[in-house]
Amino acid sequence: MALINDIIPWRGSRRELAGRDDPFNYLRSQINRVFDNAFGGGNWPAESAGTFTPQLDVTETDKEIKICAELPGIESKDIEVNVTDDELIIRGEKQSERSSDEKGRQWTERTYGSFERTIPLPADVNGEKAKSEFKNGLLRITLPKREGAKPRSHKINVG
Repeated sequence: MALINDIIPWRGSRRELAGRDDPFNYLRSQINRVFDNAFGGGNWPAESAGTFTPQLDVTETDKEIKICAELPGIESKDIEVNVTDDELIIRGEKQSERSSDEKGRQWTERTYGSFERTIPLPADVNGEKAKSEFKNGLLRITLPKREGAKPRSHKINVG
């Protein structure tokens, strides 16, 4: 059974959280994180070419799961969405429109290429009744839960 926490890309480590008792260790870890993100995180144009990962918002209620994916610069014909019993897969390709200018320089910071996001789903989702809407670069998917699906929250007695 998948939880929303399973699809969130957590970046910090537990060791980093434990090190907050010593302010110098915490400061050092934060400075290291800034440099790791800047130089190793693929944020520079040369490293990010051909890499595109859509950002997601996932909301779960008792009746449905809603997923909103940011897909700027992509047309609906370039997007494929599939749902199975336990996952939702969003695939597509962000097309490159490049022109070459012999006289000047060209700098491109936008990312292009194929992408795929797989979102684990709880077993109680009814994929046959899923709906989607694509407008202004936002793909919104609604996955209703099956009739009689029970809430996944249970109280545990402490004693």
